[in-house]
Amino acid sequence: MSDPSELGSEPSGGRRSLWSDLGPRLISAMVMIALTVAALFVGSYFFAAVVGAVFAGAYREWETMVSRAPLTPTGMALIGIVALSGLIFPLFGALGSLTVIAIGCVIALLARGEGMWWRVLGLLIYGAIIIAALVMRGDTMAGVWAGLYLGTVVWMTDSAAFFTGRQIGGEKLAPDISPGKTWSGALGGLALGTGAGLVIWVLATDSPWWIGLALSAAISVLGQLGDLSESAVKRHFRVKDSGDIIPGHGGLMDRLDSLTFGVLLVLLVGTLHLGFGSVAEGLLYW
Repeated sequence: MSDPSELGSEPSGGRRSLWSDLGPRLISAMVMIALTVAALFVGSYFFAAVVGAVFAGAYREWETMVSRAPLTPTGMALIGIVALSGLIFPLFGALGSLTVIAIGCVIALLARGEGMWWRVLGLLIYGAIIIAALVMRGDTMAGVWAGLYLGTVVWMTDSAAFFTGRQIGGEKLAPDISPGKTWSGALGGLALGTGAGLVIWVLATDSPWWIGLALSAAISVLGQLGDLSESAVKRHFRVKDSGDIIPGHGGLMDRLDSLTFGVLLVLLVGTLHLGFGSVAEGLLYW
């Protein structure tokens, strides 16, 4: 999530300007939520295509940032490889997607140039997220509920952190990494994200509520860590927002950063509980 800038120290007279981007932000959020829910319910090739396209767009921003230059033919090829890793999942499964990402890593290494290892890291990160999301969705209704649960925790955490931080302000969470984030925002995000996740958990499953509470809190915390991690990378490359494709939110990287660790936790928990082929069931049913 992109920083709301230095909010806690704003004078009261400038508070109205702090909310000037609220309209575009809400409209963008509604469009993204509608697309996500539709893709989850349709599943199959449509979900794979949406996931591949969205994370290819995020990798495009990563590629531009780490190479510190306009897109090259190699960069465009790597973007296509990220998209392809999602598209082929319904046909060849996780192994096929992993193979495509491995080919991309080889291409990045052979091309050398500025940011070579950062390119490889980006391919591995987005490849892992794509595979985790598609394995989680699977082809059962449990995958829909797992996706709704994960998305609710992550996006409610993001939203609550944003609005609480703007309204209350206070002590900075990590001023050297992301000066706009506050402890009030982090705690507000944790509270609402965990609570919203617990509601979906109760609706989706009759598993013990305390498991849902613990998982929701863990995903919420990991979401904020993912946000801070992306902020640290952007600060390293002296970039404020990864892009401006989403009005009120910034780039795709800014919007998806909170999902990174959460979806990997879902994959880990589901796999350890019921196996790699039943990740959603392993997450929800205890």
